[in-house]
Amino acid sequence: MARIPTAPVAAGTLIAGYAVAVASGSRPLGGVVLLIGGGWCARAWSARHDPRTAMTLTTVGLIAFIASHVLGAQIGAWPAVLLVAALAGTIVWVRADLREPAAPAALALRPPAR
Repeated sequence: MARIPTAPVAAGTLIAGYAVAVASGSRPLGGVVLLIGGGWCARAWSARHDPRTAMTLTTVGLIAFIASHVLGAQIGAWPAVLLVAALAGTIVWVRADLREPAAPAALALRPPAR
């Protein structure tokens, strides 16, 4: 079974978190979405990569969250969220998903060569 790439989850979590906050009128509820998605990503990075990579990518997500608030005042909330989600997703794709360790090869049972 193939592993789920983390870049779409990381980017989608930022978008979904904001969408939930706007739709529900509850910023804390949007934060719960961010915690769940961010936690899943951090756990996946920790399991698949070294601790430095996991911490770096978790920091990228946190910076994206902060940047969306700063940019929101300049370009609008939705454009800011979409922009930082795209940037964070790209960084995660390059730093984690493209460097994903290869799955172990299946054991092939063949008769000995003659």
